[in-house]
Amino acid sequence: MKRIIVLVFALVLTLGLAACQTGEQFDLESESEFVVGLEAAYAPFNWSTPTENSFTVPLSGQPGFYVDGFDVVMSQRIADELGLDLVIRAIEWDGLIVALTSGEIDMIIAGMSPTAERAQTVAFSDAYYRSEQVMVVRSDSTYADATSLADFSGARVVAQEGTLQDDLIDQIVGVNHRPTLNDYSALAVALSSGAVDAFVAELPVAQGLVASNSIYSIIQFGEGLGFTVTEEDVAVAVALRQEDVDLLAAVNLALSTISFEERNTIMAAALSRQPQE
Repeated sequence: MKRIIVLVFALVLTLGLAACQTGEQFDLESESEFVVGLEAAYAPFNWSTPTENSFTVPLSGQPGFYVDGFDVVMSQRIADELGLDLVIRAIEWDGLIVALTSGEIDMIIAGMSPTAERAQTVAFSDAYYRSEQVMVVRSDSTYADATSLADFSGARVVAQEGTLQDDLIDQIVGVNHRPTLNDYSALAVALSSGAVDAFVAELPVAQGLVASNSIYSIIQFGEGLGFTVTEEDVAVAVALRQEDVDLLAAVNLALSTISFEERNTIMAAALSRQPQE
């Protein structure tokens, strides 16, 4: 009898765990809104502002603050195509995937690269932007004339925590790989103060920093002289829960209506609007 009770209890527990692990799909027919998570601190992809304009969306839970940027415009385009209201929440980078899988948000649209490691936990849409990986240095430094990764041997190089840019640093032979920092504001401070010699960034982010502060310069590399990257290293995509297959298909369909040229125009406009230091 005890054995039967134990077996029944084990079966109930197993079924309960399975139910907990199998979430219901996002219902496009019954839902009226979807919630996007991003940092709101990764210009020109996204940034917070107290000023409302025709591109901004209110930041959920932060009265008087809005979010702007390339990701915001793309999020709004997706919302319009899906016929849903857009809600955006600011979440620290390292908490985005946890917020998604726990159901706090429905998508991550935050300049996130669709890496194989992340794809074990979340699903990714088609790429909505492609960029390149560059170095940012002080304009008055000895690295301002660098043309290849080899020129950074011995340099103190840093990147944001939890990003593929941090992984790329070790491709530099002889590099002094510095501990990661939380965000790009911290990276910029470390570079301007002389605590580091360079940091790795996506080109649009680097362009935004240079546009707002002339002490920085961007180092782009010729073919074969820079980082060895894969498609996932230069692409950014929308992250969704793996069970939301219908929502993923709808997002991909929405993205297909935005041409490559239009995406570049949206990025150029975001660069022109981003905050100036």
